[in-house]
Amino acid sequence: MTSEPTGQDRVELDLGAVAGVSDRGLRHHRNEDSMAVRRVTRSAEVIAVVCDGVSTSDNPDLASRTAATTAADTLLEARETGADPITATRHAITAAAEAVSALERPKEESETGRPPACTFVSAVVTDETITVGWVGDSRAYWLTAPPEKSACMTLDDAWAAQMVAAGHLTEEEAHNHRMAHVLMAWLGANAGKIEPHVATFRPEGPGVVVVCSDGLWNYVPSAEELAQITLSDTLESPVDAARVLTQRALDDGGRDNITVVIVPFPQGHAGQRP
Repeated sequence: MTSEPTGQDRVELDLGAVAGVSDRGLRHHRNEDSMAVRRVTRSAEVIAVVCDGVSTSDNPDLASRTAATTAADTLLEARETGADPITATRHAITAAAEAVSALERPKEESETGRPPACTFVSAVVTDETITVGWVGDSRAYWLTAPPEKSACMTLDDAWAAQMVAAGHLTEEEAHNHRMAHVLMAWLGANAGKIEPHVATFRPEGPGVVVVCSDGLWNYVPSAEELAQITLSDTLESPVDAARVLTQRALDDGGRDNITVVIVPFPQGHAGQRP
Protein backbone atom coordinates (compact mmCIF):
# COMPACT_ATOMS: atom_id res chain seq x y z
CA MET A 1 0.00 0.00 0.00
CA THR A 2 1.33 3.41 -0.99
CA SER A 3 0.47 6.95 0.01
CA GLU A 4 2.17 10.34 -0.09
CA PRO A 5 -0.26 13.27 -0.34
CA THR A 6 1.38 16.33 -1.90
CA GLY A 7 0.84 19.87 -3.06
CA GLN A 8 -1.72 21.05 -0.53
CA ASP A 9 -1.74 23.45 2.41
CA ARG A 10 -3.34 20.77 4.59
CA VAL A 11 -3.28 17.04 3.93
CA GLU A 12 -4.45 14.17 6.11
CA LEU A 13 -3.65 10.50 5.70
CA ASP A 14 -5.59 7.82 7.58
CA LEU A 15 -4.81 4.17 6.86
CA GLY A 16 -5.95 2.92 10.24
CA ALA A 17 -2.63 1.33 11.18
CA VAL A 18 -0.84 4.59 10.45
CA ALA A 19 -1.99 8.19 10.07
CA GLY A 20 -0.45 11.57 9.36
CA VAL A 21 -1.20 15.26 9.04
CA SER A 22 0.83 17.88 7.18
CA ASP A 23 -0.16 21.53 7.58
CA ARG A 24 1.23 24.73 6.04
CA GLY A 25 1.12 26.48 9.39
CA LEU A 26 0.21 30.12 9.92
CA ARG A 27 3.17 32.03 8.51
CA HIS A 28 4.56 30.12 5.51
CA HIS A 29 3.08 30.81 2.08
CA ARG A 30 3.30 27.12 1.11
CA ASN A 31 3.76 23.71 2.67
CA GLU A 32 7.37 22.61 2.15
CA ASP A 33 7.04 19.42 4.24
CA SER A 34 6.26 16.01 2.77
CA MET A 35 5.28 12.63 4.18
CA ALA A 36 5.11 9.17 2.62
CA VAL A 37 3.83 5.89 4.02
CA ARG A 38 4.16 2.30 2.80
CA ARG A 39 2.79 -1.02 4.03
CA VAL A 40 4.93 -4.11 3.39
CA THR A 41 2.63 -6.69 1.81
CA ARG A 42 4.34 -9.77 3.25
CA SER A 43 4.08 -8.53 6.83
CA ALA A 44 2.23 -6.07 9.02
CA GLU A 45 5.08 -3.58 9.15
CA VAL A 46 4.79 0.10 8.33
CA ILE A 47 7.28 2.46 6.69
CA ALA A 48 6.94 6.19 7.42
CA VAL A 49 9.05 9.04 6.02
CA VAL A 50 8.90 12.77 6.79
CA CYS A 51 11.02 15.38 5.01
CA ASP A 52 11.22 19.13 5.64
CA GLY A 53 12.30 21.39 2.78
CA VAL A 54 14.99 23.96 3.57
CA SER A 55 13.20 27.25 2.92
CA THR A 56 16.33 29.13 1.86
CA SER A 57 16.98 26.70 -1.02
CA ASP A 58 15.45 26.38 -4.49
CA ASN A 59 12.17 24.45 -4.66
CA PRO A 60 12.23 23.12 -1.09
CA ASP A 61 8.78 21.57 -1.51
CA LEU A 62 10.03 19.57 -4.50
CA ALA A 63 13.12 18.51 -2.55
CA SER A 64 11.10 17.16 0.38
CA ARG A 65 8.57 15.43 -1.87
CA THR A 66 11.30 13.82 -3.96
CA ALA A 67 13.21 12.61 -0.89
CA ALA A 68 10.13 11.24 0.86
CA THR A 69 8.83 9.35 -2.16
CA THR A 70 12.24 8.00 -3.18
CA ALA A 71 13.09 6.82 0.32
CA ALA A 72 9.71 5.21 0.94
CA ASP A 73 9.83 3.35 -2.38
CA THR A 74 13.40 2.21 -1.73
CA LEU A 75 12.55 1.02 1.77
CA LEU A 76 9.52 -0.87 0.51
CA GLU A 77 11.44 -2.63 -2.25
CA ALA A 78 14.30 -3.49 0.09
CA ARG A 79 12.01 -4.93 2.76
CA GLU A 80 9.91 -6.82 0.22
CA THR A 81 13.06 -8.50 -1.07
CA GLY A 82 14.35 -9.42 2.38
CA ALA A 83 16.85 -6.70 3.29
CA ASP A 84 17.14 -6.07 7.02
CA PRO A 85 15.73 -2.72 8.27
CA ILE A 86 19.15 -1.16 8.95
CA THR A 87 20.53 -1.96 5.50
CA ALA A 88 17.25 -0.92 3.88
CA THR A 89 17.29 2.41 5.72
CA ARG A 90 20.86 3.20 4.70
CA HIS A 91 20.04 2.45 1.07
CA ALA A 92 16.92 4.60 1.27
CA ILE A 93 18.77 7.63 2.64
CA THR A 94 21.46 7.29 -0.02
CA ALA A 95 18.84 7.03 -2.76
CA ALA A 96 16.95 10.04 -1.41
CA ALA A 97 20.15 12.10 -1.22
CA GLU A 98 21.01 11.27 -4.83
CA ALA A 99 17.50 12.09 -6.01
CA VAL A 100 17.50 15.50 -4.30
CA SER A 101 21.00 16.29 -5.59
CA ALA A 102 19.79 15.56 -9.11
CA LEU A 103 17.29 18.43 -8.80
CA GLU A 104 20.07 21.04 -8.90
CA ARG A 105 19.72 23.54 -11.74
CA PRO A 106 22.39 25.63 -13.47
CA LYS A 107 23.39 28.69 -11.43
CA GLU A 108 21.86 31.07 -13.96
CA GLU A 109 18.48 29.39 -13.40
CA SER A 110 18.69 29.27 -9.63
CA GLU A 111 16.34 31.48 -7.63
CA THR A 112 18.30 31.47 -4.38
CA GLY A 113 21.79 30.36 -5.37
CA ARG A 114 21.28 27.26 -3.22
CA PRO A 115 20.23 23.91 -4.72
CA PRO A 116 17.08 22.15 -3.46
CA ALA A 117 17.56 20.73 0.04
CA CYS A 118 15.63 19.05 2.83
CA THR A 119 15.94 17.19 6.11
CA PHE A 120 14.98 13.53 6.46
CA VAL A 121 13.63 11.07 9.02
CA SER A 122 12.20 7.59 8.54
CA ALA A 123 10.87 4.74 10.63
CA VAL A 124 10.46 1.06 9.79
CA VAL A 125 8.05 -0.36 12.36
CA THR A 126 7.79 -4.15 12.57
CA ASP A 127 6.08 -6.33 15.18
CA GLU A 128 9.29 -6.44 17.23
CA THR A 129 11.54 -3.51 16.35
CA ILE A 130 11.63 0.14 15.33
CA THR A 131 14.43 1.24 12.99
CA VAL A 132 14.89 4.96 12.47
CA GLY A 133 17.11 6.85 10.06
CA TRP A 134 17.72 10.57 9.84
CA VAL A 135 19.72 13.45 8.39
CA GLY A 136 19.03 16.93 9.72
CA ASP A 137 16.60 17.95 12.48
CA SER A 138 13.39 16.09 11.72
CA ARG A 139 12.73 13.66 14.56
CA ALA A 140 11.33 10.27 15.59
CA TYR A 141 9.92 9.72 19.09
CA TRP A 142 9.01 6.61 21.07
CA LEU A 143 5.99 7.28 23.27
CA THR A 144 4.81 4.84 25.93
CA ALA A 145 3.21 4.62 29.35
CA PRO A 146 4.16 5.84 31.82
CA PRO A 147 5.08 8.98 29.80
CA GLU A 148 8.41 9.47 31.56
CA LYS A 149 9.67 6.30 29.82
CA SER A 150 9.20 7.95 26.43
CA ALA A 151 12.22 9.18 24.48
CA CYS A 152 13.41 10.90 21.33
CA MET A 153 15.08 8.26 19.14
CA THR A 154 17.05 10.71 16.99
CA LEU A 155 19.74 13.34 17.64
CA ASP A 156 19.50 16.52 15.55
CA ASP A 157 22.16 17.39 13.01
CA ALA A 158 21.91 20.98 14.20
CA TRP A 159 24.12 23.52 15.97
CA ALA A 160 22.01 23.49 19.13
CA ALA A 161 22.15 19.72 19.57
CA GLN A 162 25.92 19.71 19.10
CA MET A 163 26.39 22.46 21.68
CA VAL A 164 24.29 20.55 24.21
CA ALA A 165 26.06 17.26 23.46
CA ALA A 166 29.42 18.94 23.95
CA GLY A 167 28.31 20.40 27.28
CA HIS A 168 28.74 24.02 26.15
CA LEU A 169 25.07 25.00 26.60
CA THR A 170 22.01 23.76 28.43
CA GLU A 171 19.05 22.60 26.33
CA GLU A 172 17.16 25.79 27.19
CA GLU A 173 20.11 28.02 26.28
CA ALA A 174 20.67 26.21 23.00
CA HIS A 175 16.97 26.22 22.09
CA ASN A 176 16.76 30.00 22.59
CA HIS A 177 20.02 30.79 20.76
CA ARG A 178 19.81 32.57 17.40
CA MET A 179 21.80 29.73 15.82
CA ALA A 180 19.65 26.98 17.32
CA HIS A 181 18.27 25.78 13.99
CA VAL A 182 21.40 26.06 11.90
CA LEU A 183 21.65 22.69 10.16
CA MET A 184 24.89 20.75 10.17
CA ALA A 185 23.66 18.10 7.70
CA TRP A 186 20.92 17.84 5.08
CA LEU A 187 20.09 16.25 1.73
CA GLY A 188 21.04 18.28 -1.35
CA ALA A 189 23.72 18.89 -3.95
CA ASN A 190 25.63 21.20 -1.59
CA ALA A 191 25.42 18.87 1.43
CA GLY A 192 28.82 17.25 1.00
CA LYS A 193 29.25 13.63 2.02
CA ILE A 194 26.12 12.26 3.68
CA GLU A 195 26.60 10.21 6.85
CA PRO A 196 23.19 8.59 7.51
CA HIS A 197 22.27 7.98 11.13
CA VAL A 198 20.49 4.66 11.68
CA ALA A 199 19.40 3.05 14.95
CA THR A 200 17.19 0.11 15.92
CA PHE A 201 15.12 -0.14 19.09
CA ARG A 202 13.34 -3.14 20.60
CA PRO A 203 10.58 -1.83 22.90
CA GLU A 204 9.53 -3.88 25.90
CA GLY A 205 5.85 -3.06 25.51
CA PRO A 206 3.27 -1.26 23.38
CA GLY A 207 3.48 2.39 22.46
CA VAL A 208 3.43 4.85 19.59
CA VAL A 209 6.06 6.02 17.11
CA VAL A 210 5.84 9.70 16.13
CA VAL A 211 7.78 10.86 13.07
CA CYS A 212 7.69 14.64 12.65
CA SER A 213 9.22 17.84 11.31
CA ASP A 214 10.50 20.63 13.54
CA GLY A 215 7.22 22.47 13.04
CA LEU A 216 5.87 20.18 15.76
CA TRP A 217 8.79 19.64 18.10
CA ASN A 218 9.65 23.35 18.20
CA TYR A 219 6.53 23.65 20.35
CA VAL A 220 6.54 20.26 22.07
CA PRO A 221 10.15 19.01 22.21
CA SER A 222 9.66 16.84 25.29
CA ALA A 223 8.96 13.15 24.65
CA GLU A 224 7.14 12.97 27.99
CA GLU A 225 4.78 15.81 27.06
CA LEU A 226 4.20 14.34 23.61
CA ALA A 227 3.27 11.06 25.28
CA GLN A 228 0.85 12.78 27.64
CA ILE A 229 -0.92 14.33 24.64
CA THR A 230 -0.75 11.40 22.24
CA LEU A 231 -1.70 8.66 24.69
CA SER A 232 -4.63 10.57 26.14
CA ASP A 233 -7.74 8.51 26.91
CA THR A 234 -9.76 11.01 24.85
CA LEU A 235 -8.01 9.94 21.61
CA GLU A 236 -9.24 6.81 19.89
CA SER A 237 -7.17 6.56 16.70
CA PRO A 238 -3.80 7.53 15.20
CA VAL A 239 -5.38 10.21 13.01
CA ASP A 240 -6.99 11.79 16.10
CA ALA A 241 -3.57 11.98 17.71
CA ALA A 242 -1.99 13.47 14.58
CA ARG A 243 -4.69 16.13 14.41
CA VAL A 244 -4.37 17.04 18.08
CA LEU A 245 -0.57 17.38 17.88
CA THR A 246 -0.83 19.50 14.73
CA GLN A 247 -3.42 21.73 16.37
CA ARG A 248 -1.19 22.15 19.41
CA ALA A 249 1.58 23.55 17.16
CA LEU A 250 -0.91 25.83 15.40
CA ASP A 251 -2.34 27.09 18.69
CA ASP A 252 1.16 27.84 19.97
CA GLY A 253 2.07 29.96 16.94
CA GLY A 254 2.36 27.73 13.87
CA ARG A 255 5.46 29.57 12.64
CA ASP A 256 6.58 26.65 10.45
CA ASN A 257 5.10 23.86 8.38
CA ILE A 258 3.92 21.03 10.64
CA THR A 259 4.02 17.35 9.74
CA VAL A 260 3.41 14.41 12.05
CA VAL A 261 2.94 10.70 11.32
CA ILE A 262 1.62 8.34 14.02
CA VAL A 263 2.39 4.59 13.98
CA PRO A 264 1.10 2.37 16.83
CA PHE A 265 3.49 -0.35 18.04
CA PRO A 266 3.14 -3.24 17.65
CA GLN A 267 0.89 -3.14 14.61
CA GLY A 268 -1.53 -5.51 16.33
CA HIS A 269 -2.55 -2.50 18.43
CA ALA A 270 -3.69 -0.53 15.38
CA GLY A 271 -7.39 0.22 15.63
CA GLN A 272 -7.16 0.72 19.38
CA ARG A 273 -6.50 4.15 20.81
CA PRO A 274 -3.01 5.36 19.90
